[in-house]
This record gives sequence, structure tokens and C-alpha cells, in this order.
Amino acid sequence: MKTNLSFNENLVVSVFGKLRVAKENPSYCTGREWAPVHGGTAWEVTTPITNEVIGKAEDLNDEGYEKVVKTAQEAFKEWRMVPAPKRGEIIRQYGLELRKYKRELGILVSIECGKILQEGLGEVQEMIDICDFAVGQSRQLYGFTMHSERPQHRMYEQYHPLGPVGIISAFNFPVAVWAWNAMIAAVCGDVTIWKPSEKAPLTAIACFRILGDVLERNDVPEGVFNLVIGGRDIGKKMSEDMRIPLISATGSIPMGKKVGATVAARLGKTILELGGNNAIIITPDSDLEMAMRATVFGAVGTTGQRCTSTRRLIIHENIYDKVVERLTNIYKTLSIGDPLDEKNLVGPMIDQQAVKKYLHALEEIEREGGEIIYGGEVLKGDEYDKGNYVLPTLASVQNHYAIVQEETFAPILYLIRYSGEVKNAIAIHNDVKQGLSSAIFTNNLRESEAFLSHEGSDCGIANVNIGTSGAEIGGAFGGEKETGGGRESGSDAWKAYMRRQTNTINYGTSLPLAQGIEFDV
Repeated sequence: MKTNLSFNENLVVSVFGKLRVAKENPSYCTGREWAPVHGGTAWEVTTPITNEVIGKAEDLNDEGYEKVVKTAQEAFKEWRMVPAPKRGEIIRQYGLELRKYKRELGILVSIECGKILQEGLGEVQEMIDICDFAVGQSRQLYGFTMHSERPQHRMYEQYHPLGPVGIISAFNFPVAVWAWNAMIAAVCGDVTIWKPSEKAPLTAIACFRILGDVLERNDVPEGVFNLVIGGRDIGKKMSEDMRIPLISATGSIPMGKKVGATVAARLGKTILELGGNNAIIITPDSDLEMAMRATVFGAVGTTGQRCTSTRRLIIHENIYDKVVERLTNIYKTLSIGDPLDEKNLVGPMIDQQAVKKYLHALEEIEREGGEIIYGGEVLKGDEYDKGNYVLPTLASVQNHYAIVQEETFAPILYLIRYSGEVKNAIAIHNDVKQGLSSAIFTNNLRESEAFLSHEGSDCGIANVNIGTSGAEIGGAFGGEKETGGGRESGSDAWKAYMRRQTNTINYGTSLPLAQGIEFDV
């Protein structure tokens, strides 16, 4: 197996052609208008498969940024007045178009981000699923009614769209996270401005190429969906911009703290989806084979670069050795290489900086007294030298190690013993700053209920007998503590994209005051 892109050259050319992705790409799009390159700071887009250049991108300049925001503001005035079910119809059509291009877009995700093809295809399916969800949501933007204490008065609550919503997404889910936000925001009557990761601008451009056909066919106003290409400076502008009432940001905890502080300083709103330090508890009453499958996918899927990746495995001492032996044997069989080769289960890391962080984490494990049980090396040889390939790693550690307390964005699984009752495992589980996803494997009803109780997992997602990774779009996605507290995708997450308003109507002929106050003039 070779990882040279020329091995798949015809496939790459075909995918780029079908998705209308060029070697040099525009710096912004307002849904239907594509801006030419403006002479800003340019950079090369590479594939982590071989680190070869697959395109060029350019920072949006100040003039372009102002054009996008002003266009979005004008579009909002018109879009908010379109009935929500008709807004949903636009999203329905986009979902149909995504179905047509699912394979090509999934391949592009793999080329640009290094995900194995099945994960790339799965991410596009998430986009399709959220479109379906949003269509239904467009007819269920419910308010509430309540009884007034005053005679001949009626009270109710309703929701109104906010305005332009800024979306800042990360490389590891280059298209799905945008769709979670943008499709729901659109049916709510908002317009969106999306800044994708500078490491994955091509997939974003492809999404807008597909979307543009739907917008033009339905005569949707320019500026309802907007794309801005650039680095941190563009995200900073968006965070500071009073004209953007909501910023939804996905990324690291340090990034989220900066965005949160900046937006809060102007009393704006945020949806923050930040780091995870996700753990699975394995008790003596678990189905070990099921637990092994979930653990391996959670730990090595997307090469450990998901926010929901399994980073810690908390194992009862009575089964610890058995679990470690089983995992080691599985890790030895993992096929690593070109993510477009469907025989492979693990692809490359996103770039060489990520590889350096992987190596740093290994050094810290040993410095703090941990033990590398398996893995712990950068892969070398003809089939790996050009890319960012590392060996998924198992390490025996203590939960209090500084490196274990961090979100190590790499395929390193920390193995931690616990003894006694499940409450001891839960205490270890919760003893980190992050709170995104969590899981327990047990066939003991009392243990599973303890994990889900008020004294159980402190994460936004808590699973029983499934892993930490691979959430469905029907449930609200997000976490607690330093994960940021935001919620996206399903359930009632739509409320974050709207402003809440209480209305009282007096249909009588007198003017009674609340709380029985008398005020005669």
C-alpha cells in the first residue's frame, strides 16, 4: 500500500471537478456570489496523507469582510420574514443535493483531513441527517402559553430570530459542525457567516458549491449563507463584531476562552464546543468484547482527533490485566495508512505540529512515571514517510498526571486502574476539567443508574454500553465545565439561535396591574 497521492490522482481530479473545487479558491462567498482572490495573505492547503499541496487559500481582507457582514445584515431583513416551513423547504432540497454528492464530498473530507473514508462518508451523512431534522424543526418552533393573574389578559412566549450567526469550526469535523449550526439557524430565520478551519477550507468551498445551486434555484437572497476564508484574525473579527449577536465556536479550550471572553465583553451570545477528556469505565460486570470494540473506535477513530475521542479507560483492577492484553492484541492488528484505502482503519494526523504534540505527550507520560505499553512512535518507511502517521498508543498512567488532565489530541489511550465500587471509578472519571462525553460498560443495573444519577457522570453526554464517540444528531450535543456548556444539533438546541420574548395582551376595557398594585391617576 502506498500513500502517494498520485496513486489516487484520477480520483482526486474527478472529485475536485465534480465538487467544483479549484487549485486557487476565492476568499469568500455570500451564498451565490463568489469573490475573486484579493491579494491577501495566501497559504497552501496540504493533505495529511502525503503533505502534498492540493490547493491554495487566501485570507479575507477588510473590504471583503465588510461586504460579507453587510450583505448578511440585509439578507436577514428579508429571510426572517419567510415562513419557517418555507425556509425548511430550502434545507430539504440541500439535503437531497448532499445525497447526490455524498461519496465525492466524503472523499474530499478524507483527502483534506485524513479521516478514513468511512468516517468521511459518515460525516456527510450527519449533514444529511441534520437537514432532515431541521426540516421537521421548521414546523415546531414552539412558544408557550400561560394564565395571567389579571382578568381578560393573555400571556405567551415566542421566539424570534437573532440575526447574523457566526460559525467558527475546527478541522476534525470540517463540514458536519457547520451543518449542525447553519441548518438549524436557517430554519429559525437567522443568516450565517461560516469561518472554517484554515486547515480545511476546500471542503467548505465544496459545501457552498452544492448549496449555491439550491439557493439560485429558489431565488434565496444573497447573504443568507456566507463563507469567509482565513485564519485566526478573521475569527477574532467575528468575535468582536457587534453586528453578529451569536458566535458558535468549536475548537480547543484556550481558543474557546478567548472567544468567550471577547464576545461576553460586548454582551453577545456564544455556543462553545471545546475540549473533551472523555473516559469509559469498564466494570467487572461488563460485556468485554463489546467494550473493546467501542474503546478502539473511540480511541483511534479520526486518529484520536475527535472532541469525543476516548482518552481515558478506567478499568476495575480485577479485569485490568485481561483488558490490557486484549487491547494490546487488537492494537497490533490495526491497519494504518492511506485513509482512502478502505482496508485501513487509522489514517494520518492532521499535520506535523500534531505529530510533535503526540511525541511531547509520550515524553510527559514517562517523565511523570507512566508506562508506554504499546505504540509510542512515528511510523517510518516508504509508505509513511511523506505523511503524518503515528502508532496508536496504550499507556498505563495515574489520573492526576498533568498530561492526563489535558486534552491530548492524539491516538493515546490512558489506562487507569480503579478498585472497589463503581463510585470510585466515577470519582476518577469526574476528576478532570473537561466534561464532554462519557461512557460506562456494565450489565449491572445499579452501576449504570449510578453513572447516570446526580452523583454520576458530570459530562454533557453520558452513555451506557456504547462508547464516547459517534453521537446521533437527535440529541443536543455539548458538554460542561471547560467544554464550554454549549449545545448544538438536536433536541431544543434551536432555542440558542433565537431570542425569547414574553407577550401579554389585554383584551378587556380596564387596566389592572400585576401583583394587585393600585395606581390611580
